[in-house]
Amino acid sequence: MIKLSIFLTLTLLISTSTASVQDFCVADLTGPQTPSGYTCKPPANVTAEDFVFTGFRKGGNTTNIINAAVSPAFDAQFPGLNGLGLSIARLDLAPGGVIPMHTHPGASEVILVVQGSLVTGFVSSANAVYVKKLLKGDIMVYPQGLLHFQINGGGKTSVAFASFSSPNPGLQITDFALFANNLPSMLIEKTTFLDDAQVKKLKSVLGGTG
Repeated sequence: MIKLSIFLTLTLLISTSTASVQDFCVADLTGPQTPSGYTCKPPANVTAEDFVFTGFRKGGNTTNIINAAVSPAFDAQFPGLNGLGLSIARLDLAPGGVIPMHTHPGASEVILVVQGSLVTGFVSSANAVYVKKLLKGDIMVYPQGLLHFQINGGGKTSVAFASFSSPNPGLQITDFALFANNLPSMLIEKTTFLDDAQVKKLKSVLGGTG
């Protein structure tokens, strides 16, 4: 009886260890994106290019209203990340540049400054504020879903890389959510305590209506 038990245990271990394991699920970008990610590209169609991203060789275009650029390498741009629970982005901030208050609903974030400096921080759900000036080589973490920002107050362009705990962390920029759509100005004024003239000015700058 003991020998039979040992035999069955070994058989189970062997069958488990030799079971088919899916090493990766390269995104099939021709299909729909679901809450759990993209469907998998057929393994026969997967190449080394699916696991390489070259979009960070050049900095992003910072000639815009925020004097900054975010270049994402999420699953939509980097199919090999699909299903792996991580992604990365490059941040370029010209002097005076700012990444406005925003959140990533689907991921925590770690930022590494590789050039220049940044003033950055986040606001907790208890409205506690954590702000720090980061120099080259410094790292800061932003917990999932919390408002955070980056500002370049120095005299030269700053560059940082942000890593996320999801292949698609999501993004909502507070200013754009309020002033870049057709949310009625009256509602914004009531909920933000801003006056009508200021709301209309911000809607005009960011392209909002209503």
